[in-house]
Amino acid sequence: MNKRKFLTIISLLFLFLSAVTIGSDLIIESRTQTYSEKDSLIKFLGDVKVRYDDITIVGDKADVSVTKDNKLDTATFHDKPYAFQIQNNKKREVKANIMKFSLLTKVLRAEGDTQTIVTEGKTPIAIINANEQEYDTNTNVMTATGTVSIKYRDMTAFSDKAIVRTDKSGNVKRLDLVGHAKINQTKNHAQADHFIYTMDTEEMVAIGNTVTTTVTDNGSEFKVTARYQQYDKKNNVFMGSGNVQVYYQDYYAKSPKMTCYPDKTTNKINEVYMTGRSMIRQDYKEIHADKIKIIVDPKNFEAVGNVKTIIKDIDSNTKDKDGKDGGFL
Repeated sequence: MNKRKFLTIISLLFLFLSAVTIGSDLIIESRTQTYSEKDSLIKFLGDVKVRYDDITIVGDKADVSVTKDNKLDTATFHDKPYAFQIQNNKKREVKANIMKFSLLTKVLRAEGDTQTIVTEGKTPIAIINANEQEYDTNTNVMTATGTVSIKYRDMTAFSDKAIVRTDKSGNVKRLDLVGHAKINQTKNHAQADHFIYTMDTEEMVAIGNTVTTTVTDNGSEFKVTARYQQYDKKNNVFMGSGNVQVYYQDYYAKSPKMTCYPDKTTNKINEVYMTGRSMIRQDYKEIHADKIKIIVDPKNFEAVGNVKTIIKDIDSNTKDKDGKDGGFL
C-alpha cells in the first residue's frame, strides 16, 4: 500500500470517530497497530485498551473490522480479555474467552466461559456465569444464554437464559429466568419454565410447571405445584392458580386457586386458603368443599361450603390389627 493511500484511510477513520461518538470519545490504545486492506482489519497487539463512555475493555490482542464505506464495525478481543464498567458505586466486570464490541450498535458480546461480577462498594453482590453474555449499552439490557447460573446475595439461580434490565445507574429493574429455571434460597426452593422478578413492585412471578418448596420449622416440606405462582412482597401475599396442588406431611390437597399470607416478621407460611371446588386427602379420608383452610402449625384444616367426606375402603379402615371391628373413631 502506498503512503498516500494509507494516510487517506487513517484520515477517514478519524473522521468517522469524530462523527459517530456524539459527545462520547472512543479511545483505542496498544503497543502496535497495523492495517490489512485485504482483510479490512485494523490489528492491535500488546496491552490493548478500548474505552467508550464508562466501558473499558483490555486484552493482549484485538482487531477492528472496517466496513466497505470505511466505518469501524466490530472490535474483537482474543485470548481471555477483560471488560469493566463503573456506575456510581457499582462496578460490573466481565471475563470471557472472546469479547466483541460493536462500534456501530454499542453492544458488548462475551463468548465462552463468561463471568460477570457486580460489586457494590467493595462487596461482590452478584456473579453471573454463562456460555455467552451480551450487554446492550443503549437499552441497559444484559442477556445471558447457555447453562446460566446466578449468585445474588443469599440466592442462587439457574436457567437456560437470563435477561437483566437495569436503569442508567446500573440498578436492576427486572430479571427474567427462562427455561428450566430454578431458584434456591436458604429453606426456600422454586422451579418454573419462566420466572419474572420486578424490583419496583417487589413481585416474583413463576409461569409454567411451577414448584415451590419451603422447609418448615419442624423440618417438614411444604410443597406447592401450579401452572402459575406469584409472591407479592409489598402486600405480603403468596398466590397460586391453575391445578394447584399442596403437599404437607400426610396432607394432599388440590384446588383451582390458592392464597396465603406469610407472617410479616418471619415470612413463614402458616395459613393457606384454597378456593374453588377443592379437595384435601389424609390417609383414607377425602374431603371436598368450596373452601379449604390448611393450618401448618398446629397442623389442622377446615372445610367450608358443600362439604362432602369420602372414606376409602371403609371396611378395612374400621378394623383393628386383629381384624375386629374397631369403629371409625
